[in-house]
Amino acid sequence: MTTRRAALLLLLPGLAVLAALFLAPQILMLESSLGRRSVYGGVIHEWGLGNYRRALEPLYLVILARSVALALATTLLCLLLAYPVAYWLGRKAPPRVRSALLVLVILPFWTSFLVRMYAWIFMLRTEGVVNLLLAHVGLGPLNLLYNDAAVLLGQVYGELPFMILPLYASLEKLDRALLEAAADLGAGPARALWRVTVPLSRPGIVAGAVLVLIPSLGAYLAPDLLGGARTMYMGTLIQSQFAVVRDAPFGAALSFLLSLVVLLLLAVFRRPLREAGGA
Repeated sequence: MTTRRAALLLLLPGLAVLAALFLAPQILMLESSLGRRSVYGGVIHEWGLGNYRRALEPLYLVILARSVALALATTLLCLLLAYPVAYWLGRKAPPRVRSALLVLVILPFWTSFLVRMYAWIFMLRTEGVVNLLLAHVGLGPLNLLYNDAAVLLGQVYGELPFMILPLYASLEKLDRALLEAAADLGAGPARALWRVTVPLSRPGIVAGAVLVLIPSLGAYLAPDLLGGARTMYMGTLIQSQFAVVRDAPFGAALSFLLSLVVLLLLAVFRRPLREAGGA
C-alpha cells in the first residue's frame, strides 16, 4: 500500500463524519430553501427562487448589514481589549501569575453561555448592580438593556477569550532577541511594539479575528436576550422564521445568504491566513 493510499484511508472516517454532519444537512437546507411554506407551516417541495428574491429585499439586507456591523465591531473591540492582556500574559507576567490568569481566561467556558447572558441581564437591568452603582454617583438609573450597545457588550464578553488565547500563543513564542535588537538600533518601547511585536503577532491577530468574526455574524443568544424585540439580527431573524413564523423555506434561504457572507469573509481572510501560517 502506497503512502498516499494509506493517507486517503486515514482521511475516510473524517470525511464520512463531515459528509454526515455538514454536507447532508446543507443539502436538505438547500432543498427546503427552494420550496415554499404550506398553510400549516410545512414545506411544499416546489423548486423556485422566490425565497431568495425575498431575502434580498431592502428590509432583510438592512438586518444583514446590521449583523455584519455587529460582527466587525465585536472583532475590533475584542482585539483592542485582548492585545494588552495577551501581551502582558505572554511577555511580562511571572509564570505562576500567568498560569492563574490563563485559568481565569478559560473559566467562562466552564459555564453555559446562556447562564452568562442571564447574569448580564441581572447586572444591566434597571434594578441591577450597574444601575445601583450609577445611582450612588448620581448617574442612574440608565436604560442599559434591550439595545444595540447591550448586544455588543454581550458579544464582546462572550468572544473575548477566543481573541486572547491565539494572541497569547503568538506573543508568548516571540523571540526576545528581536526586541533587544530593535532597542539596540534606537527604537523606543512604543516604536518596537508597533514595528516589531505587532507584525510578528499577525498570526494570532488573524486567527483571533476569524474565531470572533465568523460566530458573531450568526449570533443569536446575545441579540435575543440582551437586545430583545427592539433589535433584529440575522441570528434572531432566522430563529424566528423556523420557530415562530414556521416558514422553514425562507429561514433556510436566509441561512444560505448568511453562509455566503461567511464564505466571502473567509475568502478575504484567505491570504492573511496563508501568510500568517507561513510566518
